[in-house]
Amino acid sequence: MTRLFNDPADFADEMVDGFVAANRARVRRVHGGVARSTTSPEGTVALVVGGGSGHYPAFGGLVGHGLAAGAAMGNLFASPSAQQVTAVAKASEHGGGVLLSYGNYAGDVLNFDAAARALEAQGIDVRTVRVTDDVASAPADRAHQRRGIAGDLCVFKVAGAAAERGDDLDAVTAIATRANDRTRSFGVAFSGCSLPGADEPLFTVPEGRMAIGMGIHGERGIAEADVPTADGLADLLVDELLTERPDGTTTDATPRVVPILNGLGSVKYEELFVVFGAVQRKLTDAGIVVVEPEVGELVTSFDMAGVSLTLFWLDDELEQLWAAPADAPAYRKGGAVPQQPVPVEVLEAGVVVPVTPGTEESQAAAVRIASAITAIRATIDDHADELGRIDAVAGDGDHGIGMQRGSTAADRAAQDAAARGAGAGSVLAIAGDAWSDKAGGTSGAIWGAALEALGRVLGDDERPSVATVQSAVHAAAEAVLAFGAVPGDKTMVDALVPFDQVFSARVDAGDELVDAWSAASAAAQTAADATADLLPRMGRARTHGEDAVGTPDAGAISFALITAAVRSTIAVPA
Repeated sequence: MTRLFNDPADFADEMVDGFVAANRARVRRVHGGVARSTTSPEGTVALVVGGGSGHYPAFGGLVGHGLAAGAAMGNLFASPSAQQVTAVAKASEHGGGVLLSYGNYAGDVLNFDAAARALEAQGIDVRTVRVTDDVASAPADRAHQRRGIAGDLCVFKVAGAAAERGDDLDAVTAIATRANDRTRSFGVAFSGCSLPGADEPLFTVPEGRMAIGMGIHGERGIAEADVPTADGLADLLVDELLTERPDGTTTDATPRVVPILNGLGSVKYEELFVVFGAVQRKLTDAGIVVVEPEVGELVTSFDMAGVSLTLFWLDDELEQLWAAPADAPAYRKGGAVPQQPVPVEVLEAGVVVPVTPGTEESQAAAVRIASAITAIRATIDDHADELGRIDAVAGDGDHGIGMQRGSTAADRAAQDAAARGAGAGSVLAIAGDAWSDKAGGTSGAIWGAALEALGRVLGDDERPSVATVQSAVHAAAEAVLAFGAVPGDKTMVDALVPFDQVFSARVDAGDELVDAWSAASAAAQTAADATADLLPRMGRARTHGEDAVGTPDAGAISFALITAAVRSTIAVPA
C-alpha cells in the first residue's frame, strides 16, 4: 500500500512539485506537467508525452535531451486534461511542430485530440502517435485498440532521438509510428496496486497465483495461473511475444530486438535480473540478437507487484536511434551532452481568468449556481471513497478522486468568478474549464463539456427561465452524447438521458423548476441503480465486463448524486 502522503487529493500535484525540485537542471514546472529546463535549437520538433500519474518514471522522468521536450501529467491513473496538454505543448515547442505520443486509453485519446485541435487553431503543426504495444488487451486484427504499456519507452526514445538530430515533424512521426508497429509487450501481476489513502488495493490476486495480461492502471488480468519459477515466467513472456512477430521481421536473417524487462512497482531488481537471464537465453536460442536491453522500473503501476516484457524489433535506423544519447531525470544513455538552461523569464507566471460582468439578474443567478456547485463538491466529498470502490470493480478505481479534484476546482473557480461579477453562463463555463483541467480523464472532459454547454445556453444577460434551463439541460446532454456513449453502454449516459427526458417532459407539462428537477433526479437515480445489470461496452471496464455485472456504473451513480445535490439548492427560496 501507499504509506507516505498528505491529502490524497493533493498527491499528484505535490509529487510533481517534489520531482521538479529534485531535477531542476533538467525539468521545470509548467501548467499541466513539466518541460525541459534546457534550451533546444529553433525549429526542433517537440515530442510531448503524457498520461496519468502513478507510472514513474513515465512520464515526467522521460523529459530531457534525446527524449521528450515535455510531459503532461494527469491525476493518479487519469489522463491529463486538454488544457494541461495544450499548456505543456506550448511551453515545449520551438517552431518545429509538436508530436503528441501517449498510451492508447480512452481518456488520453479524448484529451490529447482536443489539445491537438486547440494547438492547430493557434497555428502550431501537430501530429499524434498512440502507443499500442499490449498484446493482451486486443487481438492482432484489432491492434489499433490495444493499450500502451512499457512500449511507451521504445516509441518515445527513438522519436526523441530523431527530433534531436533535426528531423522534421513528418519524419519524426514516421519513425515513432514504425517503432510502435515493431513493439510488443506482455505482463503479469502478483498483487494489485493501491492509491494514496485507499484502504484496499484496486484488485487482489490469490496467494500463490498471478494475474496474466494486466494493464498499468490496475486493470485486472485476462487469466490466472500459479506463480511459476523465474525460468517459467521467462518462458511464458517470451513464448507469448514470439507468437506475434511484427510484419517485416520474420524474414530477417539475424533479427535484432531490444528486450525491456519492466518492474511494475514492487518486484525487486534482483528478481528482475534472475528472470532476465532466462529471457536472454531463450531469445538467443531462438536465433535473435539482443541489443542494448533494459531491466528495471520504466513504466510502473504505483506499488503493483508485477513484471512485463517488451520486445522492440529493430531495423538499422531504429537501432541507431535507440543507441543515441539521452539525458533525462530517470533515463540516461551515452555520454553527457552539454545543455544550456532556459532564460529565467520563460518560467510560468500565474494566470487570472478574466470575466465579463453579467447583468444584475444574471449575477444573482450566478450566485445560486455557485452555491449549487458547492453542494456538488460536498456530495462528491461524502461519496468519493464509495465511488472509487465501485469503479475499482472492473475499472481503475480513480473515479472518486477524479470527481473530487474536479468538483473542488470547479467550486473554487465558480466562487471566484461569481464574486467578480460574472454572469450565470460565465460562472458555469469557468467552472467547467476548471473541472476538466483538474480532474483530467474522461470524466473530467465530459463534465467540462456539460458545464460549458449549460453556460452557453444560460448566457450572462437574463435570469434563466424554466424553459431556458430545459434547453440548457438538453444541450448538456447532447454535449455528453457527442463523446460516443449511448444508453446501454453502462456509463453516465444511462442516467443522463432519462434525466433529460423526464425533466423536459415535466417542464412541458407545466411543472415548476424544483418539481421537474426532483422528478428527473429520481429517474436518474433509478436508471443509475439499474446499470448494475448491464455489461460495459466502453472504456477500460469493457475488457472485464463480467466483473462489472452486479455493480452499478460509478459515472451514472455520481451523476445521480449530483442531480440530487443541485435539487437541494433549487428548493431553497431565492
